[in-house]
Amino acid sequence: MNVIDDRATKLGEFIVENKATVRRAAKQFGVSKSTVHKDVSQRLKYINRGLYRDVKNVLAVNKAQRHIRGGMATKKKYESKK
Repeated sequence: MNVIDDRATKLGEFIVENKATVRRAAKQFGVSKSTVHKDVSQRLKYINRGLYRDVKNVLAVNKAQRHIRGGMATKKKYESKK
């Protein structure tokens, strides 16, 4: 396994174990969101299919909840200005 495959696997494991977002994984590993997304959505499919499916499920849940997190962030922003 090369360095990129190893990184993709570690990113996938981190996302599944922590139910993390792409943004959080990128920050944790010190890489860009694009890199995380490419690693877990394209490379991981050929490295570890089971892990790929698990990551895909976590990211689908995160995507479904994204609008809620955004709304909460906006609410918090304006409540702090009062």
